[in-house]
Amino acid sequence: MPKVTKEDSLLYHSRGRKGKLEVIPTKPYSTQFDLSLAYTPGVAFPCLEIEKNPEDVYQYTAKGNLVAVISNGTAVLGLGDIGAMAGKPVMEGKGLLFKVFADVDVFDIEIDEKDPEKLIDICVKLAPTFGGINLEDIKAPECFVIEQRLKELLDIPVFHDDQHGTAIISGAGLINALEISGKKIEDLKVVVSGAGAAAISCAKFYVSLGIKKENIIMVDSKSVLNKKRTDLNKYKQEFVTHRDVDTLEEAMKGADMFLGLSVAGVVTKKMLASMAPFPIVFAMANPNPEISYEDAMETRDDLIFATGRSDYPNQINNVLGFPFIFRGTLDVRSSVINEEMKIAASYALAKLAKEPVIPEVLKAYNLTELHFGRDYIIPKPLDPRLISTVSPAVAKAAMETGVAKQPITDWEAYKKSLERRLDEHMKKIADITGF
Repeated sequence: MPKVTKEDSLLYHSRGRKGKLEVIPTKPYSTQFDLSLAYTPGVAFPCLEIEKNPEDVYQYTAKGNLVAVISNGTAVLGLGDIGAMAGKPVMEGKGLLFKVFADVDVFDIEIDEKDPEKLIDICVKLAPTFGGINLEDIKAPECFVIEQRLKELLDIPVFHDDQHGTAIISGAGLINALEISGKKIEDLKVVVSGAGAAAISCAKFYVSLGIKKENIIMVDSKSVLNKKRTDLNKYKQEFVTHRDVDTLEEAMKGADMFLGLSVAGVVTKKMLASMAPFPIVFAMANPNPEISYEDAMETRDDLIFATGRSDYPNQINNVLGFPFIFRGTLDVRSSVINEEMKIAASYALAKLAKEPVIPEVLKAYNLTELHFGRDYIIPKPLDPRLISTVSPAVAKAAMETGVAKQPITDWEAYKKSLERRLDEHMKKIADITGF
């Protein structure tokens, strides 16, 4: 893939019609009668039906396929607190990915409000418009409070992708890395570099997968989260270790897994060399990982290595998750995205990586072959099977846990409908990538 330059990026975002999304009609509008049905007087009839039965909003409006991507711009990508307006290109991009990969419609909503209580109130008031809310780029610890309160107050799914997306995708990689390395999840000793939203969510999700909390050592920008620290908020306190370690270097000795969601260069070759045999290293700082791919490969030949970058093997890419998770969630009208649904998504991704790679994927990435193993533990983002693999798994978990209002009865028909949804958008990708 060519290197992304400032000039290329600004041209991409500014050329032609401004923005990356548009609203287009889905009903006929060529005659006066069409317009009378679309608006006054005909529109009064569905309004009255919804007034009598609020559930009819899903029958007569776009609510059931419409997600709000909401941000206040306080933690945008690796850019930090750049404000709501400056974060808008990211939210539009998120909307584009939702639409292209899973045919989910999006309104991006940038809210200039840092007070968590006020932001929660605004989101609650906006909620009748949407079938789901994707919170994006909101800084910790406020993001934890905002998501939890909205989940309590609303009957539509609320999902903070910065937390859970990274957890689900890396969790899939972890499931397969364990199989390859022969390690048992309950024995895994894990070091987490970073203690923000993504790091804490990943650690909690790994516990749901079977890692013992006492086997996790978390390190923030100051030192290890241990009993000596008196400056920790309640979210960090959950991962205080009782081991007598203070530094990342000490924590890395004998560790089975390193999870990096911090900054570039904090892991040295010496630290990597001190890890246990067959280590699992997910170095996901962007744009540059905690230890470079080159340094890692020079140091160990027995490791499984993943990053957040597309130019190295095993990219932990959130686009493998959120479009398909929401697709399955919306299709059964689930009121939440619960832990069981997230775990189902991880296992579905892990399973897909073990399937034979189809020719379309090889062509998209200019590869002659690709097989499950150290350099391929998670699927590629342009694998067209993602939608018919992950979405049904999420939908089924929603049904099994009693949160689905519209159960699916014919799974083969559902999978075929997902493939049809994707066809049009994959053709658009093909025009760009040659896929």
